[in-house]
Amino acid sequence: MWFFARDPVRDFPFELSPEAPEGSPPGPWVLHRGRKKATGSLVSIFVYDVKPGAEEQTQVAKAAFKRLKTLRHPNILAYIDGLETEKCLHVVTEAVTPLGMYLKARVDAGGLKEQELSWGLHQIVKALSFLVNDCNLIHNNVCMAAVFVDRAGEWKLGGLDYMYSAQGNGGGPPRKGIPELEQYDPPELTDNSGRAVREKWSADMWRLGCLIWEVFNGPLPRATALRNPGKIPKSLVPHYCELVGANPKVRPNPARFLQNCQAPGGFMNNRFVETNLFLEEIQIKEPTEKQKFFQELSKSLDSFPEDFCRHKVLPQLLTAFEFGNAGAVVLTPLFKVGKFLSAEEYQQKIIPVVVKMFSSTDRAMRIRLLQQMEQFIQYLDEPTVNTQIFPHVVHGFLDTNPAIREQTVKSMLLLAPKLNEANLNMELMKHFARLQAKDEQGPIRCNTTVCLGKIGSYLSASTRHRVLTSAFSRATKDPFAPSRVAGVLGFAATHNFYSMNDCAHKILPVLCGLTVDPEKSVRDQAFKAIRSFLSKLESVSEDPTQLAEVEKDVHAASSPGMGGAAASWAGWAVTGVSSLTSKFIRAHPMATQAETNVPQRPMPEGHPAPAPTPLSATSTTSDRWETQEDKDTTEDSSTADRWDDEDWGSLEEAESVLAQQDDWSTRGQASIAGQVSPPEHKSPESDWSNWEAEGSWEQGWQEPSSPEPPPEGTRLASEYNWGGPESNDKGDPFAALSVRSSTQPRPESDSWGEDNWEGLETESRQVKAELARKKREDRRREMEAKRAEKKAAKGPMKLGARKLD
Repeated sequence: MWFFARDPVRDFPFELSPEAPEGSPPGPWVLHRGRKKATGSLVSIFVYDVKPGAEEQTQVAKAAFKRLKTLRHPNILAYIDGLETEKCLHVVTEAVTPLGMYLKARVDAGGLKEQELSWGLHQIVKALSFLVNDCNLIHNNVCMAAVFVDRAGEWKLGGLDYMYSAQGNGGGPPRKGIPELEQYDPPELTDNSGRAVREKWSADMWRLGCLIWEVFNGPLPRATALRNPGKIPKSLVPHYCELVGANPKVRPNPARFLQNCQAPGGFMNNRFVETNLFLEEIQIKEPTEKQKFFQELSKSLDSFPEDFCRHKVLPQLLTAFEFGNAGAVVLTPLFKVGKFLSAEEYQQKIIPVVVKMFSSTDRAMRIRLLQQMEQFIQYLDEPTVNTQIFPHVVHGFLDTNPAIREQTVKSMLLLAPKLNEANLNMELMKHFARLQAKDEQGPIRCNTTVCLGKIGSYLSASTRHRVLTSAFSRATKDPFAPSRVAGVLGFAATHNFYSMNDCAHKILPVLCGLTVDPEKSVRDQAFKAIRSFLSKLESVSEDPTQLAEVEKDVHAASSPGMGGAAASWAGWAVTGVSSLTSKFIRAHPMATQAETNVPQRPMPEGHPAPAPTPLSATSTTSDRWETQEDKDTTEDSSTADRWDDEDWGSLEEAESVLAQQDDWSTRGQASIAGQVSPPEHKSPESDWSNWEAEGSWEQGWQEPSSPEPPPEGTRLASEYNWGGPESNDKGDPFAALSVRSSTQPRPESDSWGEDNWEGLETESRQVKAELARKKREDRRREMEAKRAEKKAAKGPMKLGARKLD
């Protein structure tokens, strides 16, 4: 039977890279790149080939192998595995690059910042302090060739070949025999008289001075060059001079050198070093300290190296979220660091955390996720959005906090392109219909209309036909003036989805009714829309052959490209999750200050805000008409002047704002005659160029001047017949208009109607309420009669009698 010896190198779980050696520093070792066979993870492999007649070098290499295996410290090269045979030695460590090569590569890319060099030197000095003060070992080889840099930019001390004990155990320092290394020896080693008194760390601190000189000035040509500091920073020069002083007795201990450099104004006293020191001790920090650190970290990340953020800060952020209950404070720095990752890394490291965060019940976490969705939405695939994210996001539509409802609506701009048919055309439309009809916050109703106009291109043709005209028509009847403007602009943003018949029979009647709206801003937008739709109809009338081209998008399938008109139209273009409402409120140019819409009625100083009770409005000028105050919409004043704030804070903050603002959403709205229903219509982009050029939402809602008293002889608005039987007064130009009473209750329906998308109700809601009340009363009487009849037929039951039926 034959037995074959196994090759230990072939069975070694690591393999060398076929590339050329990464470096061959002075000494017996050659550095190669390598990888682990099982996982493919990168490593560095130091190889020493045993040669005949080099027993001394072989003993040095074996001693270094043993030292590296037994020494464990964050600032010393990390040992992973090793192989020792008669022919070679293999030492596997974390993936590193020699410091000389690293500095050269960074100089070619623009150079290292001073804060990076300060932290690198801090790590080397800390490693020397560990060896000298804790292990009683002298490194005896501190130089550029003994320092390596990992992928996070951390400096590691290696080159342990010539290390020896400071206590004299095992003899003195081994002989190097390499001129390139002996030039770093201190001058007292050449003094054979033995008169030089020195500390155990004196020689290593001299070599540290040589390393500092080389880091800032390049390779050391000779020892006398140390007298000229060259490019060494001024804050480091005094401490550097102590290191390279001729008297070895005054060279500081590594621990004292660190303390001196970290003093106020010192070379190592900066934000980068402080951040690294905190991250090293983060596991023992108090929760309040961690919260404060993560809150301040985001401001500093822009000035930190990219590799440091990716490989050191990011793991700590993920760990803090996973095990440290850090909460929402890690989100901002997490997404900031995520910008440095590739798409594949982002999918592996960030997305699992984001998906888990969406299931959190913490309101602060949820609202920050919604606010920063723009930073990670491109990395989310459609299955993840539809199955793991959207089901949690829709809960925000029902939240009692208006800020979360607001941010949830905004997030739909980013999620809509990734939603499937059921979530987009059914689930989302159901929530939008309820918000538009029943939400008590005017800005949220307005934003719902705005968002619907922007995502209209993603809806299916049947959903567009059922939803758009009905939804925008409802918005034009909203008591909140900006919502009415949003409804008008919604028609314009989706103009290519309406047929010519719908434009003429359903959209124009609604827009024409708004030409007598109490707010001039609404009237201005209505006139612009009417002119555009009429121009479109006229062009088709002149040339009927254009009809097919104009209506080509009416029955087209949903397509992101069809949303171009809405994206660039009238100030709706909002990148990502920036505040839709603030964009809207900054948006309408006015001719004069007196003609400006008033989002918030100015009150004289010292007077309290009026109670939200119905009041009769007085006429001011022909440019500004007012009707009765709507007593049911007093809460629509929410955050009137605070829409620009990106930080939609807690519910308490929103409520405090509500308490301090006057009600500016209580103006009544004239109802629009005529029914509206399915949307289908498109006009050439040239028809809307004038609209876009004017940028109707690009200016701000301006604060109006106080209303002037009406001219003598002017009739009050309350004297008009707003909705009653026709008056005999022939001088009333609006007597025939049917106007919705401002005291009319808000619509009770929470949807645009499952079976009634063809138009809005025209029957008086007061009549409906009365009919419902009578129906309930009749039902109650009928049930009472049945109970009495049943009781009379059976007769009274005796005590203790058993009921057989």
